[in-house]
Amino acid sequence: MQLTGRSAFYVNLDPAAEDFEHTPDLDIKDLISVEDVMDEMGLGPNGALIYCFEFLADNLDWLQEQLESLTEEYLVIFDMPGQIELYTHVPVVPELVRFLTQPGSLDMRLCAAFLVESMYTIDRSKFISATLSAMSCMVMMGLPHINVMSKMDLVKGQITRRDLEDFLSPDAMLLDNDPVEVERRRQEEEEAEEEGAGAEVTPQTLGITTGAMKGAMFSKLNYAVGQLVEDMGMVKYHRLDASDEESVEAILSQIEYVIQYQEAQEPREPKDEIDVDYDE
Repeated sequence: MQLTGRSAFYVNLDPAAEDFEHTPDLDIKDLISVEDVMDEMGLGPNGALIYCFEFLADNLDWLQEQLESLTEEYLVIFDMPGQIELYTHVPVVPELVRFLTQPGSLDMRLCAAFLVESMYTIDRSKFISATLSAMSCMVMMGLPHINVMSKMDLVKGQITRRDLEDFLSPDAMLLDNDPVEVERRRQEEEEAEEEGAGAEVTPQTLGITTGAMKGAMFSKLNYAVGQLVEDMGMVKYHRLDASDEESVEAILSQIEYVIQYQEAQEPREPKDEIDVDYDE
């Protein structure tokens, strides 16, 4: 946005952040930090993070004072912590959202951008789990929402473009066609043929130790979860490669469209015409 001459205001709301690619215009660590809470309250990292947000909720006037002078020309970027519990289990972030969006001095139009790393496409059960988290956040926060599959540069050469399309609109077939699941079924069939139809076949006897939700005993549950994602039809992903300017611009355009950013801008006066003497 700086390179394109657009006005942005960057707010860091991660009280545990230490290194920044860009210096925040407003930093929650000026108010409270996870490190200080851990030292003074004797809490662990997750407990300290929740305490920091509860403290912010009790001091929202600090945030309002910093933001109320901004005009609609600014696109305000809130950089949030990655701990999923803040968005799925505790009410503090939805409370912050209500404060920012309620009519009054701020009355902001917000869009939640939920990032899922593209590496999850290598393990389909983890990808479905991340998609369920995205759905939970969409319900809890009650905001216009886009889901972003980030770090696309990391999976180049590991997944075909055709296979990737299946992940952008996830459904139950992702798990059914999982190469790990296909191989498991093949091994079961071979084992059954060798041992006889009455032999007991378990993931352990097949030597499959790929995770908690693997094996025949979980296949129906896995498929039901995938079917839930498909039936709800809430989650679609946009691809993001942060090293590609066009990719970043596409995501930014999606966000601006959702919050109707351009419609809020004041009409600009056309530049004065330059008189040119063509005889010279």
